[in-house]
Amino acid sequence: MNLSDGMASKFGVSYQPEDVIFLEYEPGDSFYLIQSGRVKILKVVKDAEKLLDILGPGDIFGEMAILEDAPRSASAVAVDDVKLLLFRKENFDVILQSNPAMALKLLKIFAKRIYDQRRRLMVFTYDDDDARVLDVLLMLAEQQKIDPESTDSVELETTEEQIANWTALKVEDCHKVLERFDKLRRIRVANGKIIIRNISEIQRLAYSKRKR
Repeated sequence: MNLSDGMASKFGVSYQPEDVIFLEYEPGDSFYLIQSGRVKILKVVKDAEKLLDILGPGDIFGEMAILEDAPRSASAVAVDDVKLLLFRKENFDVILQSNPAMALKLLKIFAKRIYDQRRRLMVFTYDDDDARVLDVLLMLAEQQKIDPESTDSVELETTEEQIANWTALKVEDCHKVLERFDKLRRIRVANGKIIIRNISEIQRLAYSKRKR
């Protein structure tokens, strides 16, 4: 997203490694665009802090405070030296009025981010570990635009550690679930990839686990 130097100097803020940008549950009236550096997004699940994502240049975060007037749904912490553009409600309105092209681009980003965030938070509502892992596999397949009714195998570029983060499970517990479905020949875990043998079958399994 291209922004003028004037806008960068007017709205720019900087953070050092491990600086807290905002905390989960605190009120918020702003969102951020990363110009350089990385930001990690953390959430407390069952009294344990889980890494949800690591964002880089060009990514936007904190937008739900603008769109839903709600407390922060997660915490944001600088990974390294970070330069951000800070948009508050009042200057955001100015940007929307003065730059329609940027406004349209932001709204498209927001729409996708809202869906992705709600899709990921939905995983945490399941009590069953199998349901969480299967739902994350389906979510990753959705991101690759795989037809959920397909009977073809699907290769996911992910790791057990990443799935453990997305499911808020310990890595060893996540490994047990994946290993069990591997033995049942529903998936195959190999060489840093997870292959779903039949995405339609995984969808049916996930649905049955969610209903329990």
